Amino acid sequence: MVATRKMTKKPFTSIVIEKLLCDPGKNQSIFHDAKTPGLGLRVTSTGAKSYIFESKLHGKNIRITIGSPQAWPLKKAQTEAARLKVMIDQGIDPRQIERKKRALADAEKQKERLEKITLGDAWIEYIEERRPLWSERHYQDHIKVMHQGGEVRRRSNELTVPGVLASLSTTRLIDLTNKRIEAWARIESTKRPTQARLALRLLKAFLFWCGSHSIYKEIVTDNAAQSKNARESLGKPKTKSDVLQREQLAAWFQAVRQIQNPVISAYLQTLLLTGRRREEILMLKWEHVDFQWNSLTVKDKIEDSQVIPLTPYLADLLSHLPRRNQWLFSSPAAASGRLVEPTKQHNKVCSIANVGLSIHGLRRSFASLAEWVETPAGIAAQIQGHKPQGVREKHYIRRPLDLLRMWHVKIEAWILQEAGINFTPSKSRLRSIT
Repeated sequence: MVATRKMTKKPFTSIVIEKLLCDPGKNQSIFHDAKTPGLGLRVTSTGAKSYIFESKLHGKNIRITIGSPQAWPLKKAQTEAARLKVMIDQGIDPRQIERKKRALADAEKQKERLEKITLGDAWIEYIEERRPLWSERHYQDHIKVMHQGGEVRRRSNELTVPGVLASLSTTRLIDLTNKRIEAWARIESTKRPTQARLALRLLKAFLFWCGSHSIYKEIVTDNAAQSKNARESLGKPKTKSDVLQREQLAAWFQAVRQIQNPVISAYLQTLLLTGRRREEILMLKWEHVDFQWNSLTVKDKIEDSQVIPLTPYLADLLSHLPRRNQWLFSSPAAASGRLVEPTKQHNKVCSIANVGLSIHGLRRSFASLAEWVETPAGIAAQIQGHKPQGVREKHYIRRPLDLLRMWHVKIEAWILQEAGINFTPSKSRLRSIT
């Protein structure tokens, strides 16, 4: 015979509730109200008390905690027990109803939290997650467009300008609609359309990421950065044609070689004499320069790395750079230890030489000047790090470094000749600066 638990019933009053104690030797004792069906009081050995409701539903015992006597006055607890009893009599499980209420409340709180998330908040998570897949330049582009500005520049004491997306950083993701982005595009189109076009592309990729994110997809249901009106407001990028002409080489070299900072001078000349992307050259370390076999190992966005020739003049130029740290183009004033932004010095050079030229124009200049010595297009493109074009370039042609060097030396020699530079190779010297 199965023993049944003896049910202790007492007419509950405030005084009775206060005096009830746990039976000696037990962890807890349960007392039931003689007035209200199902209402009980659980008293633990530590003296903690709480109202409970007990009943049977579909042949099974159920127990629901109502709350402590401090939070639930007796009359309120009796009313709650009566409500639960009515539900039980109707075949309704109060626990399921409560779970649904909690789920709805949690969903509402989650929705409120999501609706408070701003573009700036999600942008930080986005760029940190995607950073391992990006180049350093691409990552810095994302930092720059969202930069809040207002910081004092170390050298000029001028305040930095807010990034092109900074005005949207406090906008909630849920409010990032087509109209909001179109209004932003109209404003930025009058100030910095080129940067805004880049920012719009970055924003579009970000919103695609949000659309597949486990959390943000609930509030980012469409990609507002795909707005046709926004693109039209910013206009189409114009094809740039700035390039150093043959007759401008002498003036440009004369100006760039007069720069007092040898690192910046060497960096700008390296850009012209290799035709590589600015960030690829900035990221060069001493370990990437082989003076014995005259080669440079450059990390590019097409392949993990590519080996190109180190031509005589360039080798001599780089060998005289101060070896302060791991970076080839070092800068003791920069937090990273390397040259970061040479645009200001380059603009001074162009002003002195009276030529209109961007830093990327140096890359175009290499490609254009290589034509003067009838360099095969595929060789010039490979030195510059362009993606192979056509079936032969992609799958069949594998040029040895010596072949690239033969043409690269010709290009350099012709450029120096046109610039009026009489170069005699000297023994490489590496200087350490402490």
